[in-house]
Amino acid sequence: MTSSLLTPRMSGVIDRIQRAKRPPYYTLSPQQAREAYVAAAEILDLPRAPLARVQDIELDADDGTPLPARLYAASHERLPVLLYLHGGGFTIGGLETHDSLCRQLALLSGAAVVSLDYRLAPEHRFPTAVDDSWAALRRLRDSGDALGLDTSRLAVGGDSAGGTLATVCAILARDAGLPLALQLLITPGASAHQDTASHVLFATGFVLERPAIDWFFDQYIDHHHRKDWRFAPLHAEDLEGLAPAWVCLAECDPLVDEGLAYADRLRLAGVPVSLDLYKGVTHDFIKMGRAIPEALEAHAAAGRVLKEALFDGAR
Repeated sequence: MTSSLLTPRMSGVIDRIQRAKRPPYYTLSPQQAREAYVAAAEILDLPRAPLARVQDIELDADDGTPLPARLYAASHERLPVLLYLHGGGFTIGGLETHDSLCRQLALLSGAAVVSLDYRLAPEHRFPTAVDDSWAALRRLRDSGDALGLDTSRLAVGGDSAGGTLATVCAILARDAGLPLALQLLITPGASAHQDTASHVLFATGFVLERPAIDWFFDQYIDHHHRKDWRFAPLHAEDLEGLAPAWVCLAECDPLVDEGLAYADRLRLAGVPVSLDLYKGVTHDFIKMGRAIPEALEAHAAAGRVLKEALFDGAR
């Protein structure tokens, strides 16, 4: 049975989730699902680490809408920056659900992290999240002096849907001549349809279930648009010349096969890729630092690659 692939700690987490009997997100309205995600998001996360600088800011979308964002830094020095794009199926999630993770990334890398509250579906369907993320990356680059940051050293990253958005931003940045030091891709989605073996193997009982993926995607995008590379980066024609990538995957995740396929495509295009595949854990494991050691290992790895890309690579 596929459940035997899980580590004992991960299996215990799933048992706790099932005993809690929370209604699945796909049975709720989007607003109810957002509230439920906020209530549950940091139960398994590490406590929010104290940092020298935590500042709420705004970055304007191209239509002039101010997008809330939060800046994290372990010092008041002029630091390089990671723009972080949260997961949540383009429908749920925000600054609060990923606060603990962003603090860890800032603490362990020494870089500044700016987390973006891009607009969510279904109120804002595809490609609004893409457009907001790309606009925020450009605004952030241009805001270095105002924020006291070195935005000439810039990276983009995210988890799950945010990982998808980060891949797209990396492609748009290359095309616009905006240099990036790194794309930090944590369990990203990359394909148009749930048609890989891992989507079958891990369809139920592994945190991210098939009905939830269907629900998220139906909120976000029309079916006939799913082969647009801005939703499914595996359909992008040209991946040459992109920023180096760190790809962080979970073995027991329906998205693992498309993450591996995207890493392979990056390598074939000559992009430097570092890939960490964490055995026996599920989607969203990186936000379970109180419960499973693999989350702490992934935090440390992310901090290390960010430090190498944003500090060591600039020397």
